[in-house]
Amino acid sequence: MTSAPFPDPETIAARLSALGEQDKSYVALVMENPAQDDSLLDGIHRYLDHASRAPFLNSLKLEAFGKWIGDAAPPRLQIRLMEASKSSQHPAYSAFRKGLTASGGLDKAYPQAKI
Repeated sequence: MTSAPFPDPETIAARLSALGEQDKSYVALVMENPAQDDSLLDGIHRYLDHASRAPFLNSLKLEAFGKWIGDAAPPRLQIRLMEASKSSQHPAYSAFRKGLTASGGLDKAYPQAKI
C-alpha cells in the first residue's frame, strides 16, 4: 500500500485558484519544505492547466499569482517556476510568466555577475 504525497497536487491547485490569505499561508508553508517541491510544482502545473482550459481567461489574476509566488518562493524554486511558466505557449502561462518576471525573484536568487 502506497501513501499519497502530502500535500497532493490537487489540493495545491485548489488553494492556488482561491488564493486568499489562508491559501497564501498554506502555500508558503509548503514552499518551506524542499521535500514538497515536486507536489508544489505539480499543483502549479495543474492550476495553470485548469486556467488554460477555462472559458474565461483571467490574465490579471494569473499575473498577480506569478508576482506573489515569485516574491514568496525561496531561491531554490525560482528556476523551476520559470521553467513551469515557459512550458506552454498558452496565454495563461504567458500571464503567469509576466508576473513572475515582474517579481524579480529569479534576479534576486541569482544576481547577475558584476564584470
